[in-house]
Amino acid sequence: MQETLLQLKNISVHYGGVKALDGVTISLDEGEFVALMGPNGAGKSTVLKAIFGLAPIEKGEVRWRGSVISPISHEMVERGVSFVPQGRRMFTHLTVLENLEMGGFVIRDSKLLKERINEALDLFPMLKPKLKAKSGTLSGGGQQMVALARGLITDPKVLLLDEPSLGLAPKLVKAVFEKIHEIHKRRGVAIIIVEHNIKSLLHIVSRAYVFDKGSVVIEGKAESIVDSGILERVFLGHVGGG
Repeated sequence: MQETLLQLKNISVHYGGVKALDGVTISLDEGEFVALMGPNGAGKSTVLKAIFGLAPIEKGEVRWRGSVISPISHEMVERGVSFVPQGRRMFTHLTVLENLEMGGFVIRDSKLLKERINEALDLFPMLKPKLKAKSGTLSGGGQQMVALARGLITDPKVLLLDEPSLGLAPKLVKAVFEKIHEIHKRRGVAIIIVEHNIKSLLHIVSRAYVFDKGSVVIEGKAESIVDSGILERVFLGHVGGG
């Protein structure tokens, strides 16, 4: 039986007077691939930020391997959680190699860091000839590949991906999703992905949570969610309206 790595129980997050999350409960098992779906402003990205210690949790609890924790970003990295934020967030003035090195900031052993970078480059061979190039000179797709590779340098157990296809052309979206699928299969890393590009995603995830107005409205296998028609109702604003 697979171990449950991560649980959020009845999590509520407020920003000022705005309720971003309202009693959200989700879980992630070892090696699982879970999608968070829903319209803009539904709370999906806030879930990732709450896990990684970047959102103020007002109520509820976060559990890591069954133990209640207070998420703090650098401690989450040390536990084995890596976050690839929306918009890629490159250090554009640094080279590709320097960006990858920044991904291993918690690794003190230079030999181990080099090994981890080489392991990441095995998954992203297209980056090898570009290691000395400034990251800002890469295409959007190239920068997303660097961001994904950088997220693997700490050899995470959990990878949090926030809108990895944002701003990419359809051809590049396909390449990015293929690479994410390969990471999941080859590395066995558990993934939570927030993504608006639903059709590209549902065939590779094991489960999905659909969000609306800061709450989970349905959870289940990807196929059953598609068949239920809930996605259309959520995106058209008709949840609860029959």
